[in-house]
Amino acid sequence: MSNILFSITFGLNLTKTSMATLKKTTSFGEYLRSLREEAELTLKVVATQIEIDISLLAKIERNERQPTKQLIKSIASYFDVNEKELQNVFLSDQIAHKIMNEDADLSVLKVAEEKVKYLKTVHNEK
Repeated sequence: MSNILFSITFGLNLTKTSMATLKKTTSFGEYLRSLREEAELTLKVVATQIEIDISLLAKIERNERQPTKQLIKSIASYFDVNEKELQNVFLSDQIAHKIMNEDADLSVLKVAEEKVKYLKTVHNEK
């Protein structure tokens, strides 16, 4: 099943496996650039369609700027990709950089997972 082809806007054909690998091994900016380049679109065209400045889009692709939640939503809609998956690509960048910058052990991820469960419970009780 992993080789079932699916289409992205503009008639792109990529395998689910290749897209999954791409999302795991690239940064948000690199992933965004790959979407744009696979669609054979210029920065200008995409920036115009998602209503941002060309230079901002270029900086996001180079990982020099961070997208907003609304921008992630716009990008997902424009490229017809799952918004939650795109947000996961972005958030995984954030987490990976934080762990690297703090020289933390990967076991912190398990602790964070438990903390998220706890905080959700506390938040839902309010």
